[in-house]
Amino acid sequence: MLMNYSSATEFYLLGFPGSEELHHILFAIFFFFYLVTLMGNTVIIMIVCVDKRLQSPMYFFLGHLSALEILVTTIIVPVMLWGLLLPGMQTMSLSACVVQLFLYLAVGTTEFALLGAMAVDRYVAVCNPLRYNIIMNRHTCNFVVLVSWVFGFLFQIWPVYVMFQLTYCKSNVVNNFFCDRGQLLKLSCNNLFTLFTEFILFLMAVFVLFGSLIPTIVSYAYIISTILKIPSSSGRRKSFSTCASHVTCVVIGYGSYLFLYVKPKQIQAAGYNRVVSLMVSVVTPFLNPFIFTLRNDKVIEALRDGVKRCCQLFRN
Repeated sequence: MLMNYSSATEFYLLGFPGSEELHHILFAIFFFFYLVTLMGNTVIIMIVCVDKRLQSPMYFFLGHLSALEILVTTIIVPVMLWGLLLPGMQTMSLSACVVQLFLYLAVGTTEFALLGAMAVDRYVAVCNPLRYNIIMNRHTCNFVVLVSWVFGFLFQIWPVYVMFQLTYCKSNVVNNFFCDRGQLLKLSCNNLFTLFTEFILFLMAVFVLFGSLIPTIVSYAYIISTILKIPSSSGRRKSFSTCASHVTCVVIGYGSYLFLYVKPKQIQAAGYNRVVSLMVSVVTPFLNPFIFTLRNDKVIEALRDGVKRCCQLFRN
């Protein structure tokens, strides 16, 4: 722990409180979640690339969303698992902390941009079905995905750069299992500059989250209005089923990030931060493959056919 006003060059991640036995139990649980997340999202990417029935914009976006889920959990979870196995606190250099925080925020920003694009895609599919293939053509989809990735990574350069221009002299112990922005701000001794930085980060978080949430809300307002005009109940059910997975993903994703980042004051209780961070980096990536497969007949059929082909290959 720092006792003078020289800035920290490395940080100690406090991780999870509790005994060594509890840490081993948490390691087994999170390792299981991580493996399932990797396998589930990788399978979605593979079937989207291979199966001709899934060659549409909706599944093209889903493949990229799955890639982002793999990235966001891989940025956080391996470090967290290693910390659970180590006795005491885990050491992380300043440069490693910069890289982890930047990748985590950049991937998260890209994911929200993509979720907004997926909402607009569902709007076109439900409200303008005859023009869907013209509007959401291959060039449009490639452009949307490229813009989402570039925007996500460029947008987070300045916030992360500013974060590590602060002087961390109060302590170098981060009360979380990764380099959490809120906890890092708590360690800074640049009081006025820290307050200003917090306010700018708050405005940027509002811009990212609400900038993608507003198109989502508007799109679903039109979608619900269109679905309610469909005369048959089976038609309404079929139309809504194409959006149900995306709605579920939006509710979980936006809910977690809103609690974590959209507050004027980023410094908050460590326990609260830890729980919400687990939702973002572990639980949500784990649930998404199930959300997008269990309610989607085409994906289930593609999975079933893929399993049959694999079994035939092994038999031969």
